[in-house]
Amino acid sequence: MAGGKVKRRTTVSALVALAATAALAGCDASGGGPAASAPRSSAPSSPAAPGTPEGSSGTPRTPEGVLLVSDFGADTVTFVDPSRQGARARLGSVEVGTAPYGIALGEDGTAWVATAEGVAAVDTGARKRTALIPYVTDSGPVTTGEYRGGGMGIALSPDGERVYVGVNVPGGNGVLEVIDTGRREVVATVPVGRRPFDVDVSRDGRQVYATGHDSFDVTVVDTDDRFDSRRIEVAPYGTEGGLGSWLKPHYTAVRPSDGALLLPFEGERLAVVDPDTGKVRVERMTADTHQHGAAVADDGTLYVVGTGPIDPSEDNGPSLTVRTPGGRESVIPLDGPHEDVAVSADGRTAYVSGGFTRDGYWNGISVVDTATGDVTRLPVGVRPLGIVVL
Repeated sequence: MAGGKVKRRTTVSALVALAATAALAGCDASGGGPAASAPRSSAPSSPAAPGTPEGSSGTPRTPEGVLLVSDFGADTVTFVDPSRQGARARLGSVEVGTAPYGIALGEDGTAWVATAEGVAAVDTGARKRTALIPYVTDSGPVTTGEYRGGGMGIALSPDGERVYVGVNVPGGNGVLEVIDTGRREVVATVPVGRRPFDVDVSRDGRQVYATGHDSFDVTVVDTDDRFDSRRIEVAPYGTEGGLGSWLKPHYTAVRPSDGALLLPFEGERLAVVDPDTGKVRVERMTADTHQHGAAVADDGTLYVVGTGPIDPSEDNGPSLTVRTPGGRESVIPLDGPHEDVAVSADGRTAYVSGGFTRDGYWNGISVVDTATGDVTRLPVGVRPLGIVVL
């Protein structure tokens, strides 16, 4: 991928108005998804939940602080009010496309959702899908499952004009597709690593980072007209074991203070990557558990999801690590595997999705008080993976 060249597109087929069913990505590389599913009809908006304000047209309006989760085990995204208890927390769902994975949220309230068949645009205020933008990369049949092809990580440029989505191509290297949000079409493609679990953007918008799970790397892509790219290997345990290794990168967080990339490994090591020089420095972590999702707050506090042990006789169980900018950690136990994490604006509450890309997931989220360590479980969604705070 080093020096990978962009393929620019001048025309794209009309927006697809159909959605479907399916799922996505994990740790070793054995197995595959089931057969392709039949397309569904155009996505409806959900009826308003009790107490939910409505707009003048009668469509439900979504208040701030609500969560949006991608239902990897269905073809929907679900709106969740974390202030409510039990089933009342679920405000409704919207069909978006097969096996939705990552979510990127724009300041205008549009959520961009990576599915197996395209990127869905969702009006989160009205709770309806407004577009399904098909990929231009051939990622095979539309299927469900951990190793299904299609979109995985996704991110939005700071100005909101571009969406960057990592497209998994089963059996080969992935592709970063660049979508113009105004035209709602793919305008460029860039080769990246295998199974791009995560996509992130620098705060100035000049670089995009695609984390290649099965290639032990991050591809750094310049966002100027050339879209030049370079590969940085991130493998603090080495690459022995290849596709069958568990010791691979999963999610990346961009540190606000200096733009360094933070990639947690196994609750033992934090790879700190300089995206300009390619230098990788390793810091110690303490959770001692297999780690996936990562998020960083504006003050530099890092939140990392521990999914559980690789070896139960040696490793610890699921957890959420809260790591200060100075490296001090608190490890909060969780009940069962989780996948990704989003954090409230004040940093006091973390929301951890229970979907998990491998077996052992559950249909809900954990709401974590980061000061006290108290955890409340909300049963919502269908294998929820991606999660954002509206």
